[in-house]
Amino acid sequence: MQIVLPGALPDPNAASALLPHVLETAPTLARWLQQGHAAVHAADPAAAGCTPLEQWLLQSRDYTKRDGQNLSAGLGPLWANNANNVTQRDRPVWLAELVHVSPSRDGAVLLPAKELDISPQHSAALFESAQALFEGTCFALQPDSTARWRIYLPADFAPRCASPALVSITSVNEWWPQDLQSRPWRRLLNELQMLWYDHPVNAERYAAGLVPVNSLWLFGGASPDQLGSAAAAPAQIHEHLLAPSLAQDWGGWIAALAELEQTVFKPLAGSSPAPQIVLLGRDRKAEIAPRPKSLLSRLLPQRNQAWRTWWSSQS
Repeated sequence: MQIVLPGALPDPNAASALLPHVLETAPTLARWLQQGHAAVHAADPAAAGCTPLEQWLLQSRDYTKRDGQNLSAGLGPLWANNANNVTQRDRPVWLAELVHVSPSRDGAVLLPAKELDISPQHSAALFESAQALFEGTCFALQPDSTARWRIYLPADFAPRCASPALVSITSVNEWWPQDLQSRPWRRLLNELQMLWYDHPVNAERYAAGLVPVNSLWLFGGASPDQLGSAAAAPAQIHEHLLAPSLAQDWGGWIAALAELEQTVFKPLAGSSPAPQIVLLGRDRKAEIAPRPKSLLSRLLPQRNQAWRTWWSSQS
């Protein structure tokens, strides 16, 4: 069994201060870390174009990127419905996620679909209007899910995109394409934003106190044959620590860790072997595998404290 914990690797300064709270609040997790073998790797979101969690998801599916692609290109075939059609496994899969974009002091910010509470009815109505706008252009749309649509691009247009999740915790300006090839897409997206400004769906959303859906975010571009054929091993992904970690709300982080101890870690305390643990931070990940018990490990207690070093270290 694997347990994946986004937000469980705070930056070094915070991690050092939080270490005593981990020992006190989550003794089961601390014991797994003490007794396990850790492999710590970089997980740079700027280079990958996606969050450390998304990087782990792609790694778990043995995704192989091609020249000119960033890692996040694999999210297209990973998340699209029916992307594994045998006759289309070598074709790129692009997705457009329904989002909200708004200006801020430091540039535009994006809210991804999972924060917008989009109903299937609203998605269908917005799709109908978008499809009419796309007719006669070099782009085409196809329904895929409530939150995301398949989009077909011109053969000579293959932008390097970031995932909506990464853009939502950084800035739209960092990832907004400015090159000449992207001009037709930017123009079409501007027209779509004007069309949706007073769309009946958004009038309903305003009346219900919901944020309007006012844009699309393009991402993906890899083909299904770049994913491994085997399905990923089952894993429990618990995102309780992610929001307080991003907000640097360490009181909330400790409270979320305490909840995980009671609801997830403690019930598995007696399992054998112990679960594999994946801890994810802002730009690194640690994978902890259970270490076989031996007399030597009991005679070398200092080894059991090694996790404190890598957990609170930048390297």
